Amino acid sequence: MPWYDYIASFFAGMFLTNVVPHFVHGISGDSFPTPFANPPGKGLSSPTVNMLWALFNLLVGYLLLRVCRVASGNHLALALFFAGISAMGIMGSVSFRTKHAK
Repeated sequence: MPWYDYIASFFAGMFLTNVVPHFVHGISGDSFPTPFANPPGKGLSSPTVNMLWALFNLLVGYLLLRVCRVASGNHLALALFFAGISAMGIMGSVSFRTKHAK
């Protein structure tokens, strides 16, 4: 597998993980930070913007997953995919822990 497939595996995990909070908040009708908020990533965006952001992340993550061809036989690609999931999950937990603080 070419080196860039491994990078795509990592970013596929990141993008697909980022779908979850935005989709959940969007479909629940709750505001949640997005890059389009004011200030970016800190202010709250509407549920519709969150749904659109979730769908964009889903599309990019899916395309990266298709490009990198993560398969159960390629342990390094799978490890990088799960590393991307872990990285985005931890970054999100740190970034959004104070989203309700005034």
